[in-house]
This record gives sequence, C-alpha cells and structure tokens, in this order.
Amino acid sequence: MKIILKQEVKGLGKVGDVKNVKDGFGRNFLLPQGLALEANERNLKIIEREKVKSLNTQKAEIEKAQEYAKKLSTVSITIPVEVGEENKIFGSVGAADISEAIKTEGFDVDKKSIILENPLKELGAFDISVKVHPEVTAKIKIWIVKKTSN
Repeated sequence: MKIILKQEVKGLGKVGDVKNVKDGFGRNFLLPQGLALEANERNLKIIEREKVKSLNTQKAEIEKAQEYAKKLSTVSITIPVEVGEENKIFGSVGAADISEAIKTEGFDVDKKSIILENPLKELGAFDISVKVHPEVTAKIKIWIVKKTSN
C-alpha cells in the first residue's frame, strides 16, 4: 500500500514522504491515527500545498529569529560579582545569572537557550552564544566585574 506521511514517523520517514508499507500497517495504524494519507493524485496535491505553506512559515520564523539575534548581538552585559583575595570569584556565573542580566536589558532569554560549556569562574570579558532558533544563534558580550561596595 502506498501512503503519504502527514507527520514524521520514527523509522519510516518525514512529512510528505511517499512510502510503501504493508496493507495492515497502513490501514490499521497509520491512516486511523491520522499519520498518513493514501497515496493518490488528490492527496499528493494537498500534501504538496501543505509543504509549501510549511516552508514559507519556516522561512518567516528564521528571518524573525535572525532579526532578533541581530538586536541581541548588540547587547553587552555587565555582571558584578563578589570576589575574594587575588580577585577570585565566590562561586561562578551560570546560565541563570546571564539570563537574569539579559532580562534587565529588555530581552526575554530562557536560561536553557544560553550555551555555556562551563560556568564562568573568573573576571573578564566573554563571548556567549544564545540559541534564538534551532538554526539561529546570537553572540553576546558578557563582562564579569568586581562588585564595588557602597
């Protein structure tokens, strides 16, 4: 039986793929679950239109993410931290700290989208990557400075 996948099916294929499957698998699982359509001219045209629509939506999302990443890349964040002898930081600066600092600049960035290999444990300037979209990342400058006592 020839089917057209409406959704990605693990081990079978992606959206829009035309596959040959056993009759029972197609009729008893894929079609009733709404995962596939029977492969005929009408359904092929429907899936093709949906693919085009999906591609246009993805392009728009990526363009929007690139604009946001460009704005985010202009941001420079300063994080004051307490230090001990020889300018050693107490603790470290992690993704949650960076996320909070970015939010004070007016950007809503989730701590999970901040790419840090290790927490920052020293004073200085660092370039940090922020995942804005699965295909778009932004670089921001983080300055870790000594907290001045008032």
